[in-house]
Amino acid sequence: MQKKQAGWYFAVFGAMIFGGWAAASTVSTADHSRFEQLKKEFASGPEVTMACLSCHNEAGSQFMKTIHWTWICPESGDGKLGKAGKSLNNYCISIPENEARCTSCHAGYGWRDDSFDFSKEENIDCLVCHEQTGTYKKYPTAAGYPVDQPTRFPASGELFEPPDWSAVAQSVARPGRANCGTCHFYGGGGDGVKHGDLDSSLFYPPKELDVHMSEDGGGFACIRCHTTVAHRISGRCYQTPAVEEHKSLIEDDLTSRITCVACHSSSPHAETAKLNDHTDKVACQTCHIPAYARGGVPTKMLWDWSEAGQLKEGRPYKVAGDLGRPVYDSQKGVFEWAENEVPEYGWFKGVIRNTLVTDIIDPDTVVGVNYVDTKPSDPNARIYPFKVHRGIQPYDAELNTLVFPKLFGPKGSGAYWSDFDWVVSIQKGMASRDLPFSGEVGFVETTFRYPITHMVAPKDQALSCGECHVREGSRLAGISGVYIPGRDSGGPLSKAGWMLTAFSILGVGLHAFLRISGWGGKK
Repeated sequence: MQKKQAGWYFAVFGAMIFGGWAAASTVSTADHSRFEQLKKEFASGPEVTMACLSCHNEAGSQFMKTIHWTWICPESGDGKLGKAGKSLNNYCISIPENEARCTSCHAGYGWRDDSFDFSKEENIDCLVCHEQTGTYKKYPTAAGYPVDQPTRFPASGELFEPPDWSAVAQSVARPGRANCGTCHFYGGGGDGVKHGDLDSSLFYPPKELDVHMSEDGGGFACIRCHTTVAHRISGRCYQTPAVEEHKSLIEDDLTSRITCVACHSSSPHAETAKLNDHTDKVACQTCHIPAYARGGVPTKMLWDWSEAGQLKEGRPYKVAGDLGRPVYDSQKGVFEWAENEVPEYGWFKGVIRNTLVTDIIDPDTVVGVNYVDTKPSDPNARIYPFKVHRGIQPYDAELNTLVFPKLFGPKGSGAYWSDFDWVVSIQKGMASRDLPFSGEVGFVETTFRYPITHMVAPKDQALSCGECHVREGSRLAGISGVYIPGRDSGGPLSKAGWMLTAFSILGVGLHAFLRISGWGGKK
């Protein structure tokens, strides 16, 4: 057997074994209901954590080095990049002075402000990632804690019950889709709000929605692709190229990298090999994710903070839209939503840059709160699909910087959602990080880009050639730096080609005429 062929057999065999393990990812190697340490009556989450760490004695120190704990990108070096750094977005903008609300999705207990002690292992929440009863819920405004008595959340009416600490502790296993989705499907304050390709429809998706996650497809849990070593779950801060050489799994062992080529290689089309000619310029996601927000859950496309603050009879109000989501909220402004949305496309090598709260901006332009600066000529660049969320958000109109506003808090605290005063709200948020604020508030148009990589459709629902290789209405109409047959037909290159063809035919004809004439004269 040739070495290359043996390698491919090994790859397929390994993928089958690993895929089977991943599909059953919540199966544990131990029955935790039999552990004496977990049979006691617990009064709180931190007590459960200390019981966990009595056996898993390296887990605490491991977890404290991860982005799920620090909310700082480990690749940023200077600690500025991340929710807990100087990053922001154009949704709820930032966490300073809003910690009690934002950290309901932190894998810890008690992060209410900058006094939170990141060095205490008992502050780690093991259960949010590992419990399997489905009954464990953090209360949305309690800094990562569940409730200690039945409580109904005013904004949604949802009833939260105190956990049965012993039951949830004894249920623990490897993280399942529900553990990850509890936070990642609801980022930005609601189901499907942020990413567009992550929402509650992926808890139990049909094959048409996601061929990898569906039980009729691969049946993968999240950790099948987001592989984990020492509690560091593979994910991306987008600070380094995703893949520097597009090879196969066997050639360079990309199991810890969440890329398509890690499993499928850069030549995945055995039946239609011509399609492999695209992989040096086109990302797999571009063809295999024809649209996002396809599972019946709308995603937010625009958030205009400049319209917030309008009241009716002195009270805030909301206006519902056609998709069952608000299109106006006095606390937050104007929204636009979409389903089955066609992505925007751009060159991308896996690196995204961020505008920090300390960076000078040009308010007369659309500011990329994050942005891609990949050149088409970069050998690692591929044409990639994005969700682009558009915002209109506050900024310091004298210093020309974006700002951290305090949004969450009771009336009289300076929180915008309670007091509707942008100046006081921004003063509070910026002061919490010792950042300057002039007191002058303006609003600037912004964008925020999310690479689309979930909701992979079956291959028979991938884009057809005519979606891109067409003169009018090509999905890649705005992509420069590459010649696309069909889209670019009739342009200067095509005209030059036809002229060369015409000259070639004329030359051949003239040559033939001279040969014939010369041959006839000699005879």
